[in-house]
Amino acid sequence: MARFRNKKKGFVKHAVKKKQQQPSVDHITGDKIPKSFVFSRGKLPGPLKQLEMDLRKLMLPYTALKLKEKKRNNLKDFLNVAGPMGVTHFLILSKTEAAPYLRVARTPQGPTLTFKIHEYSLAIDIARSQLRPRCPQDLFKNPPLIVLSGFGTGDQHLKLTTIMFQNIFPAIDINTVQLSTCQRIVLLNYNKDTKLIDFRHYSIRLQPVGVSRRLRKFVQNHQVPDLRSLQDVSDFVTRVGYGSESEADDEAAMVTLTSDLGRVNRASTKSAVKLQEIGPRMTLQLVKVEDGLCSGSVIFNEYGPVSDKKKDDKEPKNQEDDEESEEDVEDEED
Repeated sequence: MARFRNKKKGFVKHAVKKKQQQPSVDHITGDKIPKSFVFSRGKLPGPLKQLEMDLRKLMLPYTALKLKEKKRNNLKDFLNVAGPMGVTHFLILSKTEAAPYLRVARTPQGPTLTFKIHEYSLAIDIARSQLRPRCPQDLFKNPPLIVLSGFGTGDQHLKLTTIMFQNIFPAIDINTVQLSTCQRIVLLNYNKDTKLIDFRHYSIRLQPVGVSRRLRKFVQNHQVPDLRSLQDVSDFVTRVGYGSESEADDEAAMVTLTSDLGRVNRASTKSAVKLQEIGPRMTLQLVKVEDGLCSGSVIFNEYGPVSDKKKDDKEPKNQEDDEESEEDVEDEED
């Protein structure tokens, strides 16, 4: 709190504004807003710790970005903190000698889905592979949309997967949603032949159809263009090689806007939807479904009935088995 001396009035205090708390109920639908904790169990290598931070960022704004983990606490400590804070889901990373795993659990009573991570790429690796990475400041201000593909096979474990991921993000009302809040999308695609799930995270941007790139950049950047080499101002707009013909637009990826969005996308005009991957990227395999929170009866097991001695080689241990070697938690929301 800042203080300075005033000759007439003595000390004057300037009050610091308190951070506005996030709502727990959607003011439009009246439903409870899902919130999450992303943390690890056991010691993780550096790349997996970064994957943990990438997942926290993906789950923004309804997650604890600065969740601190310390020693000696168990899963019940996370659960005790989650209740008063309205946390509805846990995303738990762990590592065995065989592979890393991701558990997605509904609090407080389950179910729990265990995924084996076959491959993953960090957000920083995705950005380095792109010529022009895109990450606006307000990109994580609103939660992402969720799209599931290939899960309609009728199997019970796939139905549970669909319900789990649909409920992990806030629902939207297409009649009242503001287009400006739809800036990210999470895509999960299930391949029934390989039984693998492709997990992708994209940013969404719109480009007006029929507007040259030069004109669009001019409107967006608020910069005066260099016209010294041109005979007429019309040459700036119609110059060959800078029109929309250089960016082939797919008719299926065009939408007609119902309201203005930014300076170049106007209502009742067509805009092309562009997706750009921002990471993280994962290839997952569902290996187990439990009806409790990291415990309880097994609803689905990819490997079939296995003995207790062989479970450690194929699946991560239950929370009760690894409490002594796990790290503690001290919650602190961003």
